[in-house]
Amino acid sequence: MFQFTHPGLNTEITAIGGHYVFVKENCLTCGADQILYHVGYAVIDSSCCGTGGAAYASVAGYVRQWHFKTAEDGRPVSQLEPVSSPAAQNKISRIIQAKESVPQINFVCA
Repeated sequence: MFQFTHPGLNTEITAIGGHYVFVKENCLTCGADQILYHVGYAVIDSSCCGTGGAAYASVAGYVRQWHFKTAEDGRPVSQLEPVSSPAAQNKISRIIQAKESVPQINFVCA
């Protein structure tokens, strides 16, 4: 398990070659588990190799304790467990792709 500090929504984060923004936080019920994920987009606009962009979802993991403390910057922190099973990742990916219409799903590894 790991402590996950929730990202701010609609806040541009500068990265190498561009920026990314999380626009939505959601929990997905899968059996008896709640799975935390975020939807966002990335824009490549300051790269030497050209420009582009993509929408995606980032699966943080199984929620084990929701908002159990607050980080120094005021953002909530939850206790999560990574989604490590390839079968579970495939199932979750299919559900999120159908629900959010994003082509790429990433899984957080703690």
